[in-house]
Amino acid sequence: MIDRLAGAVRTVTDFPSPGVSFKDITPLLANAELVRYAVNDLIRTWHGKGITKVAGIESRGFILGAMIAEELGAGFVPVRKEGKLPYTTIRETYELEYGTDTIEMHIDAMGSDDIVLIHDDVLATGGTAAATERLVEFAGASVAGFSFLIEIRDLDGRTALRGHAPVDVLLSL
Repeated sequence: MIDRLAGAVRTVTDFPSPGVSFKDITPLLANAELVRYAVNDLIRTWHGKGITKVAGIESRGFILGAMIAEELGAGFVPVRKEGKLPYTTIRETYELEYGTDTIEMHIDAMGSDDIVLIHDDVLATGGTAAATERLVEFAGASVAGFSFLIEIRDLDGRTALRGHAPVDVLLSL
């Protein structure tokens, strides 16, 4: 099944900018069997860990992140690009593979009683996930760990994460 999942990830060169090889998961998402397998595998590590919230990173992290939250009986918190959330937010700016960006989360999305799983579709340089970790901690919540559908090994994104929270990856490409 892992080979089928990997085969359903399309690489698009020079997107969103020259020199970047974008991992497109839309073919995988179009296959219900592959989606169900991916979600079941991604939640396996986190059952019984007391997860109360899943922070899904815009935008592809919303898709499986919400499904993971539902399976874990947890709430879902969207982490969005700057200016996309309607209420008072906290924000964090970070480095990307191809520039900088800023993400935001509602200020009241989580608190000190929350144990949070951070989910995104791809771990590339790790900047977005590390920025999300800082947002979660600023909100007073605890980070249980990170969940990614894909890790791009050559970019060594794990080094951007602080190393104290477990990282769970389904596909390493």
